[in-house]
Amino acid sequence: MNYFSSNFKLGILGGGQLGKMMLYHTRKYDIHTCVLDPSKDAPARLACDEFSVGDLLDYKTVVNFGKQVDILTIEIENVNVEALETLEKEGVKVYPSAKTLRTIQNKATQKLFYRDHDIPTADFSRFAHTSQIDEAVDNGGLEYPFVWKSARFGYDGQGVKVVRRYTDLADLPNVECIAEDLIPFKNELAVIVARNSKGHLKTYPVVEMEFHPEANQVEYVICPARIPDNIAKKAELVALKTAAAFEHVGLLAVEMFQTENDDIIVNEVAPRPHNSGHYSIEASYTDQFEQHLRCILGLPLGNTESKVAGVMVNLVGAEDHTGNVLYKNIEDIMAMDGVTPHIYGKKQTRPFRKMGHVTIVNKDINKARAIAENVKQTIEVISE
Repeated sequence: MNYFSSNFKLGILGGGQLGKMMLYHTRKYDIHTCVLDPSKDAPARLACDEFSVGDLLDYKTVVNFGKQVDILTIEIENVNVEALETLEKEGVKVYPSAKTLRTIQNKATQKLFYRDHDIPTADFSRFAHTSQIDEAVDNGGLEYPFVWKSARFGYDGQGVKVVRRYTDLADLPNVECIAEDLIPFKNELAVIVARNSKGHLKTYPVVEMEFHPEANQVEYVICPARIPDNIAKKAELVALKTAAAFEHVGLLAVEMFQTENDDIIVNEVAPRPHNSGHYSIEASYTDQFEQHLRCILGLPLGNTESKVAGVMVNLVGAEDHTGNVLYKNIEDIMAMDGVTPHIYGKKQTRPFRKMGHVTIVNKDINKARAIAENVKQTIEVISE
Protein backbone atom coordinates (compact mmCIF):
# COMPACT_ATOMS: atom_id res chain seq x y z
CA MET A 1 0.00 0.00 0.00
CA ASN A 2 1.18 3.53 -0.74
CA TYR A 3 1.02 5.50 2.50
CA PHE A 4 2.90 8.60 1.34
CA SER A 5 1.21 11.54 -0.42
CA SER A 6 -1.76 9.30 -1.20
CA ASN A 7 -5.42 8.69 -0.34
CA PHE A 8 -4.44 6.40 2.55
CA LYS A 9 -5.89 7.53 5.91
CA LEU A 10 -4.45 6.78 9.35
CA GLY A 11 -6.84 7.20 12.29
CA ILE A 12 -5.68 7.96 15.83
CA LEU A 13 -7.99 7.57 18.82
CA GLY A 14 -6.91 10.29 21.23
CA GLY A 15 -5.47 13.71 20.53
CA GLY A 16 -3.28 14.27 23.58
CA GLN A 17 0.46 14.86 23.69
CA LEU A 18 1.29 11.34 22.48
CA GLY A 19 -0.88 11.85 19.42
CA LYS A 20 0.65 15.26 18.84
CA MET A 21 4.18 13.83 18.91
CA MET A 22 3.17 10.97 16.59
CA LEU A 23 1.94 13.57 14.11
CA TYR A 24 5.42 15.12 13.84
CA HIS A 25 6.28 12.06 11.77
CA THR A 26 3.06 11.74 9.77
CA ARG A 27 3.72 15.30 8.60
CA LYS A 28 7.33 14.40 7.79
CA TYR A 29 6.11 11.51 5.61
CA ASP A 30 2.97 13.26 4.34
CA ILE A 31 0.61 10.59 5.70
CA HIS A 32 -3.02 11.74 5.89
CA THR A 33 -4.23 11.59 9.50
CA CYS A 34 -7.61 11.73 11.23
CA VAL A 35 -7.79 12.28 15.00
CA LEU A 36 -10.71 11.78 17.40
CA ASP A 37 -10.64 13.35 20.86
CA PRO A 38 -13.30 14.50 23.35
CA SER A 39 -11.74 17.97 23.69
CA LYS A 40 -11.94 20.62 20.98
CA ASP A 41 -8.66 22.01 22.40
CA ALA A 42 -6.72 18.71 22.23
CA PRO A 43 -2.96 19.16 21.61
CA ALA A 44 -3.10 17.11 18.37
CA ARG A 45 -5.83 19.20 16.71
CA LEU A 46 -3.45 21.48 14.80
CA ALA A 47 -1.13 18.85 13.32
CA CYS A 48 -3.61 16.38 11.79
CA ASP A 49 -5.48 16.62 8.48
CA GLU A 50 -8.93 15.94 9.97
CA PHE A 51 -9.92 16.51 13.58
CA SER A 52 -13.17 15.24 15.13
CA VAL A 53 -14.57 15.88 18.59
CA GLY A 54 -16.18 12.84 20.17
CA ASP A 55 -16.31 10.42 23.10
CA LEU A 56 -13.69 7.65 22.79
CA LEU A 57 -15.82 5.37 24.95
CA ASP A 58 -18.97 5.78 22.83
CA TYR A 59 -19.53 2.76 20.55
CA LYS A 60 -21.24 4.55 17.68
CA THR A 61 -18.78 7.48 17.68
CA VAL A 62 -15.73 5.20 17.47
CA VAL A 63 -17.29 2.94 14.80
CA ASN A 64 -18.28 5.89 12.60
CA PHE A 65 -14.81 7.42 12.96
CA GLY A 66 -13.04 4.12 12.27
CA LYS A 67 -15.02 3.46 9.08
CA GLN A 68 -13.39 6.53 7.50
CA VAL A 69 -9.79 5.26 7.88
CA ASP A 70 -7.64 2.40 6.58
CA ILE A 71 -5.62 1.74 9.74
CA LEU A 72 -6.65 2.74 13.25
CA THR A 73 -4.30 3.18 16.20
CA ILE A 74 -4.48 4.67 19.70
CA GLU A 75 -2.60 7.01 21.97
CA ILE A 76 -4.73 6.13 25.01
CA GLU A 77 -6.08 2.75 26.18
CA ASN A 78 -9.46 3.93 27.44
CA VAL A 79 -11.42 3.50 24.22
CA ASN A 80 -14.51 1.47 23.30
CA VAL A 81 -13.23 -2.06 22.61
CA GLU A 82 -16.57 -3.33 21.27
CA ALA A 83 -16.32 -0.68 18.55
CA LEU A 84 -12.81 -1.85 17.66
CA GLU A 85 -14.04 -5.45 17.42
CA THR A 86 -16.77 -4.34 15.01
CA LEU A 87 -14.27 -2.39 12.89
CA GLU A 88 -11.91 -5.38 12.72
CA LYS A 89 -14.78 -7.55 11.44
CA GLU A 90 -15.49 -4.93 8.78
CA GLY A 91 -11.90 -5.00 7.53
CA VAL A 92 -10.34 -1.99 9.25
CA LYS A 93 -6.85 -2.82 10.53
CA VAL A 94 -6.69 -1.96 14.24
CA TYR A 95 -3.29 -1.80 16.01
CA PRO A 96 -3.01 -2.70 18.82
CA SER A 97 -5.79 -5.27 18.36
CA ALA A 98 -9.09 -5.13 20.23
CA LYS A 99 -8.10 -8.40 21.91
CA THR A 100 -4.85 -6.91 23.26
CA LEU A 101 -6.62 -3.76 24.44
CA ARG A 102 -9.38 -5.74 26.16
CA THR A 103 -6.74 -7.59 28.19
CA ILE A 104 -4.66 -4.52 29.05
CA GLN A 105 -7.52 -2.10 29.84
CA ASN A 106 -8.41 -4.02 33.00
CA LYS A 107 -5.53 -4.44 35.46
CA ALA A 108 -7.08 -7.60 36.93
CA THR A 109 -7.34 -9.19 33.47
CA GLN A 110 -3.82 -7.99 32.66
CA LYS A 111 -2.43 -9.63 35.82
CA LEU A 112 -4.27 -12.90 35.08
CA PHE A 113 -2.74 -12.80 31.58
CA TYR A 114 0.76 -12.70 33.11
CA ARG A 115 -0.08 -15.58 35.41
CA ASP A 116 -1.48 -17.64 32.50
CA HIS A 117 1.60 -16.98 30.34
CA ASP A 118 4.18 -17.60 33.06
CA ILE A 119 5.35 -13.98 33.01
CA PRO A 120 6.89 -13.01 36.38
CA THR A 121 4.70 -10.53 38.30
CA ALA A 122 3.78 -9.74 41.91
CA ASP A 123 1.16 -11.96 43.55
CA PHE A 124 -2.27 -10.38 43.74
CA SER A 125 -5.90 -10.84 44.78
CA ARG A 126 -8.84 -9.70 42.67
CA PHE A 127 -11.94 -8.00 44.11
CA ALA A 128 -15.24 -7.02 42.49
CA HIS A 129 -15.44 -4.09 44.92
CA THR A 130 -12.96 -2.36 47.25
CA SER A 131 -15.38 -2.95 50.15
CA GLN A 132 -14.59 -6.70 49.97
CA ILE A 133 -10.97 -6.07 51.02
CA ASP A 134 -11.91 -5.61 54.71
CA GLU A 135 -13.36 -9.10 54.83
CA ALA A 136 -10.29 -10.60 53.11
CA VAL A 137 -8.01 -8.98 55.72
CA ASP A 138 -10.26 -10.14 58.60
CA ASN A 139 -10.25 -13.71 57.26
CA GLY A 140 -6.46 -13.74 56.92
CA GLY A 141 -6.58 -13.96 53.11
CA LEU A 142 -4.79 -10.62 52.76
CA GLU A 143 -2.19 -8.87 54.89
CA TYR A 144 -0.99 -5.27 55.14
CA PRO A 145 0.87 -3.68 53.45
CA PHE A 146 -0.30 -4.12 49.86
CA VAL A 147 -0.79 -2.00 46.73
CA TRP A 148 -4.40 -1.21 45.84
CA LYS A 149 -5.04 -0.66 42.14
CA SER A 150 -8.29 0.23 40.45
CA ALA A 151 -8.94 -2.31 37.68
CA ARG A 152 -10.07 0.37 35.23
CA PHE A 153 -9.18 3.95 34.27
CA GLY A 154 -6.02 4.38 36.32
CA TYR A 155 -3.28 6.62 34.87
CA ASP A 156 -0.44 8.93 35.95
CA GLY A 157 -0.57 7.86 39.57
CA GLN A 158 -4.39 7.90 39.70
CA GLY A 159 -6.05 4.67 40.80
CA VAL A 160 -3.00 3.38 42.73
CA LYS A 161 -2.36 3.54 46.48
CA VAL A 162 -0.09 1.77 48.95
CA VAL A 163 -2.33 0.53 51.78
CA ARG A 164 -0.40 0.10 55.03
CA ARG A 165 -3.30 0.11 57.52
CA TYR A 166 -7.09 -0.02 57.72
CA THR A 167 -7.52 3.77 57.55
CA ASP A 168 -5.77 3.91 54.16
CA LEU A 169 -8.81 2.18 52.65
CA ALA A 170 -11.23 4.89 53.77
CA ASP A 171 -11.00 7.25 50.79
CA LEU A 172 -10.68 4.64 48.03
CA PRO A 173 -13.51 4.34 45.49
CA ASN A 174 -15.66 1.19 45.76
CA VAL A 175 -14.72 -0.27 42.37
CA GLU A 176 -13.31 -3.45 40.83
CA CYS A 177 -9.70 -3.62 41.96
CA ILE A 178 -6.68 -5.72 42.77
CA ALA A 179 -4.58 -5.91 45.93
CA GLU A 180 -1.01 -6.61 44.96
CA ASP A 181 1.92 -7.70 47.14
CA LEU A 182 4.16 -4.75 48.00
CA ILE A 183 7.50 -5.82 46.55
CA PRO A 184 10.74 -4.30 47.91
CA PHE A 185 12.71 -3.26 44.83
CA LYS A 186 15.99 -1.60 43.88
CA ASN A 187 14.86 -0.04 40.62
CA GLU A 188 11.85 0.59 38.42
CA LEU A 189 12.82 -0.23 34.85
CA ALA A 190 11.13 -0.18 31.47
CA VAL A 191 11.79 -1.67 28.06
CA ILE A 192 9.95 -0.59 24.92
CA VAL A 193 9.46 -3.42 22.44
CA ALA A 194 8.66 -2.56 18.82
CA ARG A 195 6.90 -5.21 16.71
CA ASN A 196 5.66 -4.54 13.19
CA SER A 197 2.75 -6.18 11.39
CA LYS A 198 5.19 -8.62 9.76
CA GLY A 199 6.33 -9.89 13.17
CA HIS A 200 9.76 -8.21 13.20
CA LEU A 201 10.92 -7.20 16.69
CA LYS A 202 13.36 -4.70 18.20
CA THR A 203 13.88 -3.47 21.74
CA TYR A 204 15.00 -0.07 23.00
CA PRO A 205 17.65 0.03 25.73
CA VAL A 206 16.50 -0.56 29.31
CA VAL A 207 15.61 2.70 31.04
CA GLU A 208 15.51 3.50 34.73
CA MET A 209 12.61 5.48 36.18
CA GLU A 210 12.70 7.70 39.25
CA PHE A 211 9.28 8.51 40.72
CA HIS A 212 7.87 11.50 42.58
CA PRO A 213 7.19 10.17 46.12
CA GLU A 214 3.80 11.92 46.50
CA ALA A 215 2.31 12.16 43.01
CA ASN A 216 3.33 8.59 42.04
CA GLN A 217 4.38 9.98 38.66
CA VAL A 218 7.66 9.47 36.83
CA GLU A 219 10.00 12.40 37.54
CA TYR A 220 13.07 11.22 35.61
CA VAL A 221 13.64 8.61 32.90
CA ILE A 222 17.32 7.69 32.53
CA CYS A 223 18.76 5.94 29.47
CA PRO A 224 20.76 3.80 29.68
CA ALA A 225 19.67 2.46 33.07
CA ARG A 226 22.52 2.48 35.57
CA ILE A 227 22.39 -1.29 36.17
CA PRO A 228 24.75 -4.22 35.45
CA ASP A 229 24.65 -5.71 31.94
CA ASN A 230 23.32 -9.05 33.18
CA ILE A 231 20.31 -7.34 34.82
CA ALA A 232 19.65 -5.32 31.66
CA LYS A 233 19.73 -8.52 29.60
CA LYS A 234 17.31 -10.19 32.01
CA ALA A 235 14.91 -7.22 31.74
CA GLU A 236 15.11 -7.29 27.95
CA LEU A 237 14.28 -11.03 27.85
CA VAL A 238 11.27 -10.57 30.16
CA ALA A 239 10.03 -7.70 27.94
CA LEU A 240 10.42 -9.84 24.80
CA LYS A 241 8.55 -12.72 26.43
CA THR A 242 5.73 -10.34 27.38
CA ALA A 243 5.53 -8.91 23.86
CA ALA A 244 5.50 -12.40 22.35
CA ALA A 245 2.60 -13.40 24.61
CA PHE A 246 0.51 -10.42 23.50
CA GLU A 247 1.46 -10.80 19.79
CA HIS A 248 0.94 -7.06 19.65
CA VAL A 249 1.62 -4.78 16.68
CA GLY A 250 3.06 -1.39 17.56
CA LEU A 251 5.00 -0.39 20.65
CA LEU A 252 4.68 -2.21 23.95
CA ALA A 253 6.17 -0.39 26.94
CA VAL A 254 6.89 -3.00 29.63
CA GLU A 255 7.31 -1.52 33.11
CA MET A 256 9.23 -3.73 35.53
CA PHE A 257 10.71 -3.93 39.01
CA GLN A 258 14.24 -5.07 39.77
CA THR A 259 13.72 -6.73 43.16
CA GLU A 260 16.16 -6.78 46.08
CA ASN A 261 17.17 -10.28 44.86
CA ASP A 262 17.76 -9.00 41.30
CA ASP A 263 14.70 -10.76 39.93
CA ILE A 264 12.76 -8.95 37.20
CA ILE A 265 8.97 -8.83 37.55
CA VAL A 266 6.44 -7.09 35.29
CA ASN A 267 4.40 -4.29 36.84
CA GLU A 268 2.23 -3.31 33.86
CA VAL A 269 2.33 -2.58 30.15
CA ALA A 270 1.15 0.12 27.75
CA PRO A 271 0.51 -0.78 24.07
CA ARG A 272 1.51 2.62 22.64
CA PRO A 273 4.20 5.30 22.81
CA HIS A 274 4.98 5.87 26.47
CA ASN A 275 6.45 8.35 28.92
CA SER A 276 9.45 6.06 29.39
CA GLY A 277 10.37 6.56 25.71
CA HIS A 278 10.27 10.36 25.45
CA TYR A 279 14.06 10.56 25.85
CA SER A 280 14.29 8.90 22.40
CA ILE A 281 13.20 12.07 20.57
CA GLU A 282 16.65 13.57 21.06
CA ALA A 283 18.75 10.58 22.15
CA SER A 284 17.84 7.74 19.73
CA TYR A 285 18.42 7.11 16.03
CA THR A 286 14.68 6.37 15.66
CA ASP A 287 12.38 7.90 18.24
CA GLN A 288 9.48 5.92 19.67
CA PHE A 289 6.78 7.85 17.79
CA GLU A 290 8.28 7.20 14.37
CA GLN A 291 8.85 3.58 15.39
CA HIS A 292 5.19 3.13 16.32
CA LEU A 293 4.19 4.32 12.85
CA ARG A 294 6.72 1.99 11.22
CA CYS A 295 5.24 -0.89 13.24
CA ILE A 296 1.58 -0.35 12.39
CA LEU A 297 2.29 0.38 8.71
CA GLY A 298 4.44 -2.75 8.34
CA LEU A 299 7.50 -0.70 7.39
CA PRO A 300 11.10 -1.69 8.25
CA LEU A 301 11.89 -1.00 11.90
CA GLY A 302 14.33 1.81 12.62
CA ASN A 303 17.54 1.65 14.66
CA THR A 304 16.65 1.61 18.37
CA GLU A 305 20.14 2.36 19.64
CA SER A 306 20.91 5.60 21.44
CA LYS A 307 23.21 8.16 19.82
CA VAL A 308 23.91 9.66 23.22
CA ALA A 309 22.84 9.22 26.85
CA GLY A 310 19.50 10.83 27.66
CA VAL A 311 17.42 11.87 30.64
CA MET A 312 13.80 12.98 30.51
CA VAL A 313 12.16 15.25 33.08
CA ASN A 314 8.36 15.50 33.23
CA LEU A 315 6.92 19.01 33.44
CA VAL A 316 3.84 18.84 35.64
CA GLY A 317 1.65 21.57 37.08
CA ALA A 318 2.84 23.04 40.37
CA GLU A 319 0.77 22.01 43.41
CA ASP A 320 -0.85 25.36 44.21
CA HIS A 321 -1.56 26.52 40.68
CA THR A 322 -4.69 26.19 38.53
CA GLY A 323 -5.44 28.34 35.48
CA ASN A 324 -3.69 29.76 32.40
CA VAL A 325 -0.25 28.20 32.22
CA LEU A 326 3.07 30.01 32.52
CA TYR A 327 6.43 28.24 32.10
CA LYS A 328 8.54 30.20 34.56
CA ASN A 329 12.32 30.28 33.87
CA ILE A 330 12.06 28.33 30.60
CA GLU A 331 14.72 30.58 29.05
CA ASP A 332 17.11 29.63 31.85
CA ILE A 333 16.86 25.91 31.14
CA MET A 334 17.20 26.51 27.38
CA ALA A 335 20.57 28.12 28.13
CA MET A 336 21.81 24.81 29.57
CA ASP A 337 23.77 22.40 27.35
CA GLY A 338 21.79 19.63 25.68
CA VAL A 339 18.40 20.73 27.01
CA THR A 340 15.25 20.63 24.84
CA PRO A 341 11.80 21.46 26.23
CA HIS A 342 8.67 19.91 24.71
CA ILE A 343 5.46 21.84 25.45
CA TYR A 344 2.28 19.83 24.95
CA GLY A 345 -0.09 22.67 24.15
CA LYS A 346 -2.41 22.47 27.17
CA LYS A 347 -3.50 26.02 27.95
CA GLN A 348 -4.72 25.24 31.48
CA THR A 349 -2.49 23.94 34.25
CA ARG A 350 -3.55 22.16 37.44
CA PRO A 351 -1.60 20.33 40.16
CA PHE A 352 0.42 17.41 38.75
CA ARG A 353 -1.12 17.68 35.24
CA LYS A 354 1.41 16.62 32.57
CA MET A 355 2.13 19.83 30.67
CA GLY A 356 5.35 18.91 28.86
CA HIS A 357 8.71 17.27 29.26
CA VAL A 358 12.36 18.21 28.91
CA THR A 359 15.07 16.00 27.41
CA ILE A 360 18.71 16.33 28.42
CA VAL A 361 21.39 14.67 26.30
CA ASN A 362 25.06 14.25 27.16
CA LYS A 363 27.85 11.79 26.42
CA ASP A 364 28.04 11.15 30.18
CA ILE A 365 24.82 9.81 31.77
CA ASN A 366 25.81 11.16 35.19
CA LYS A 367 26.30 14.67 33.78
CA ALA A 368 22.94 14.40 32.03
CA ARG A 369 21.31 13.40 35.32
CA ALA A 370 22.94 16.35 37.13
CA ILE A 371 21.70 18.79 34.48
CA ALA A 372 18.24 17.19 34.74
CA GLU A 373 18.23 17.94 38.48
CA ASN A 374 19.12 21.55 37.69
CA VAL A 375 16.29 21.71 35.13
CA LYS A 376 13.85 20.31 37.70
CA GLN A 377 14.90 22.90 40.29
CA THR A 378 14.77 25.80 37.80
CA ILE A 379 11.62 25.56 35.67
CA GLU A 380 8.17 25.94 37.24
CA VAL A 381 4.81 25.23 35.64
CA ILE A 382 2.55 27.80 37.29
CA SER A 383 -0.60 29.78 36.52
CA GLU A 384 -0.53 33.42 35.47
